[in-house]
Amino acid sequence: MAEALQASSLLSPLSSDGAAELSSPVWQEIYLSGLRSWKRHLWRVWNDFLTGMVPASPLSWLFLFSAIQLACFLQLDPSLGLMEKIKELLPDWGGQHYQLRGLLAAALFASCLWGALVFTLHVALRLLLSHHGWLLEPHGTMSSPTKTWLALVRIFSGRHPRLFSFQRALPRQPVPTAQETIRKYLESVRPVLEDDAFDRTSALASDFLKLQAPRLQLYLHLKSWCASNYVSDWWEEFVYLRSRGSLMVNSTYYLMDFLYVTPTPLQAARAGNAVHALLLYRHLLNRQEIPPTLLMGMRPLCSAQFEKIFNTTRVPGVEKDYLRHLQDSQHVAVFHRGRFFRLQTHSSNGLLSPRALEQQFQEILDDPSPACPLEEHLAALTAAPRSMWAQVRESVKTHAATALEAVEGAAFFVSLDSEPAGLTREDPAASLDAYAHALLAGRGHDRWFDKSFTLIVFSNGKLGLSVEHSWADCPVSGHMWEFTLATECFRLGYAADGHCKGQPDPALPRPWRLQWDLPEQIHPTISLALRGARALSDDVDCHVFPFSRFGKSFIKCCDVSSDSFIQLALQLAHFRDRGQFCLTYESAMTRLFLEGRTETVRCCTREACHFVRAMEDKEKTDQQCLALFRVAVDRHQALLKAAMCGQGIDRHLFALYVTSRLLHMQSPFLTQVQSQQWPLSTSQIPVQQMHLFDVRNYPDYVSSGGGFGPANDHGYGVSYIFMGENMVTFHISSKKSSTKTDSHRLGQHIEDALLDVASLFQAGQPLKCRFRRLGESSGYRRGSLSSKTVDPRVPTASTNF
Repeated sequence: MAEALQASSLLSPLSSDGAAELSSPVWQEIYLSGLRSWKRHLWRVWNDFLTGMVPASPLSWLFLFSAIQLACFLQLDPSLGLMEKIKELLPDWGGQHYQLRGLLAAALFASCLWGALVFTLHVALRLLLSHHGWLLEPHGTMSSPTKTWLALVRIFSGRHPRLFSFQRALPRQPVPTAQETIRKYLESVRPVLEDDAFDRTSALASDFLKLQAPRLQLYLHLKSWCASNYVSDWWEEFVYLRSRGSLMVNSTYYLMDFLYVTPTPLQAARAGNAVHALLLYRHLLNRQEIPPTLLMGMRPLCSAQFEKIFNTTRVPGVEKDYLRHLQDSQHVAVFHRGRFFRLQTHSSNGLLSPRALEQQFQEILDDPSPACPLEEHLAALTAAPRSMWAQVRESVKTHAATALEAVEGAAFFVSLDSEPAGLTREDPAASLDAYAHALLAGRGHDRWFDKSFTLIVFSNGKLGLSVEHSWADCPVSGHMWEFTLATECFRLGYAADGHCKGQPDPALPRPWRLQWDLPEQIHPTISLALRGARALSDDVDCHVFPFSRFGKSFIKCCDVSSDSFIQLALQLAHFRDRGQFCLTYESAMTRLFLEGRTETVRCCTREACHFVRAMEDKEKTDQQCLALFRVAVDRHQALLKAAMCGQGIDRHLFALYVTSRLLHMQSPFLTQVQSQQWPLSTSQIPVQQMHLFDVRNYPDYVSSGGGFGPANDHGYGVSYIFMGENMVTFHISSKKSSTKTDSHRLGQHIEDALLDVASLFQAGQPLKCRFRRLGESSGYRRGSLSSKTVDPRVPTASTNF
């Protein structure tokens, strides 16, 4: 995702020119990492205590205490004499308080026993969660040991685990061996390097292993013992917060609304329901009532990233940004036609109803007042290079502190767009591309890119989300977005006239218009930031197309991983587009471990290259290509599982590089590794809460995924989402200024590649399910071109629930 671009530009904040930024000894960095980890741990313990979750539910302690009292009533001593010794240690308050001393002794014994049991349970659960053998088993099978392991995990997890219930039981991410990481790295670059270049790289790697790796490994192991995660805090700091480029496109991604359906055409109504649904999600989040995410329904994932979804702002700094997170916020900041508003979301009775929120949004839409000087394009500063924005922000804070605090202290940012968006019947392809572009970049001045996310509501009621990447990765914001779409559409619903349900409140106070009393001296900076933002926005080429010939259902019939199927088709499509192989970035999560974030899966393997070359060789038969395809799929799955188990390549090399820079140690090998570019960056948008959507009865009510900018000026960014069982939606981005890339051209190659790969299974063996041929009866062969088709369905004007 957007992290691929940030990772490829890592040399900039860690260059020799900025060595002063890393002047602190490596010991101090490790100490600070450990200190930050313990602060977060203590804060979570305190938060859990306030919510009645630490170290376990109070009801469990009460049950244990009651059992001990019952045993004492039956003249049994479950403490084996310990309670009598505790009584002797208590002060003697006289004979009349003998029973009170007994109760206190029982309570103390119950507390000690309760704590010991909880600690034992957490240790046992951590040992169980450290097992990853189940992930390495063949797809679709489960051995008897895995079934036993799963049963034990469920027993020790409790009946109703909450969002953060597993945090203290999750294992820490292991530090791979340097030898294994280097071996995997050399394997990954072999397909894209000439012989001479590969020999030079191998020599650098050999020298690194002999001279520098042992010392660097020692420091990483020390950090892994002190901190919650040996790499995640450095990843957040050096890849994101120290990056000095624009956040727009480079460190943002977007999520779309339903593709074919718009529940109401009323902009204010859709905004009211969406904001209400988002704040309902925040309420569940604060109470930890969101169920923890389980991988494959079995293994809990780390939930640490959920903490910063709301009330979070990335504050710019001259050398380094920082994330400011508030415990609570009872308003949202709203932007409309160059004006900023503070909209109160709560009253003395709690969260405002959707109809009350709609009423306030409508007042903003109806407000005829013009934008003040410098206000209309002020948000373009958040799209400027971070050092520039940091310097100007001091002036903005001095002259308009109240307004700036209202924006940065908001739960999130809302942009009421004055233009419609979404799929249209007149030009479906162009309308989807424009929709994606509006979400990714907008006009350059109508998003506050510093906020954790911006809710975008278009004039025709279409929704979208623009998300800043530093605080969390896509699955976390995607989980929130799925809940929002399902809640605002199915649970809250709309009245027959398209308005939110309920009645307006005439006593509700109007939204507060923010005043920006800014000095004229910052006008040139705003103008410069706006020109830069518009230039970047105009340079992005977005293309979105729903592929409806087949989907996950057909791929399942092929007995192949759906993600591997798409990744190999992307390799084939990119080779046809560029005529060469390249380093390919696929984002995989490492949330099996405490505070894990992502790892890179290098999809351009030797096995994938052999398959692609065979597909382009007309002398190869379908059976030969299919055999090579399955070998490449197995290799991709092995890399994906290794990355998820903490045995990937790139995060380890990144941590080694940061450590070398902290030690002022020059490493030609690590410098070469970190200077690599990713011409093809890919990511799958997962659908995590299928129970919220009735795909069978309402197949159109599924999010159409999202996308991100390219990680390279001459590269592509490709994301995809499986919509139901019979559709895959692709989001492609590239730079218009590049003569080597074209998002629409790659889209055509992707569609052709998918059909060609699918035809191998059609010709190779009979299947119960077959993909739709749309008029073709003989199937699609390698090298054939098919005309791109777009599903004729269009959005409905309004749907009631």
